[in-house]
Amino acid sequence: MLISYKDNKLEKEFCHLKLLRRRWGDKQGHLIAQRLTEIKAAENLSDLARLPQLRVHELKGNRKWQISLDVKHPYRLLIVPDHEEMPLKKDAGLDWTKITSVKVLGVEDTHD
Repeated sequence: MLISYKDNKLEKEFCHLKLLRRRWGDKQGHLIAQRLTEIKAAENLSDLARLPQLRVHELKGNRKWQISLDVKHPYRLLIVPDHEEMPLKKDAGLDWTKITSVKVLGVEDTHD
């Protein structure tokens, strides 16, 4: 999949393991980098759903269209589809097989 970032600052941090580790610690920084590698290696979002350790799922409410991937509890890597037209199924949910480009929003504790 293709990856973009919400802004240049986030892209700089997430594209350099040293910066990730400085901000998030060694283990968490490594896991974030690993998740980005897994995203890049996937053909589409449904490929990621096959990896149980990621616990990929769509969020609801004010986070509609955001997709959460496990990093290290309680933190999640948040992404959104990055397509001109949102790839939707007939029931209006996201069509994960058509999501081939994502935008990284950051890492957060979504349970706050």
